[in-house]
Amino acid sequence: MFLARVIGTVVATKKAEGLGGIRLLMVQPVGEDDQPRGKPVCAADVTQAGPGDLVHVTESREAALALPDPFVPVDAAIIAIVDHVHVEA
Repeated sequence: MFLARVIGTVVATKKAEGLGGIRLLMVQPVGEDDQPRGKPVCAADVTQAGPGDLVHVTESREAALALPDPFVPVDAAIIAIVDHVHVEA
């Protein structure tokens, strides 16, 4: 699981069965300091996140379990919109 910033949307004219109605967003993983870490990822969205939102992303099998149909082929899913992050020094 990791924090990420929504940086864009993905338009797909055809999707795998079970992904109908599921939005796909591009997210940029970020560190605790909100600075980019690694490469952007395409994630299925079940939270109605929007551009610029800080989100919590899960990967692997857990990503598919976050969707209405738990047997869809996804590698990442947005599971929460983050309001605030507090890191102890």
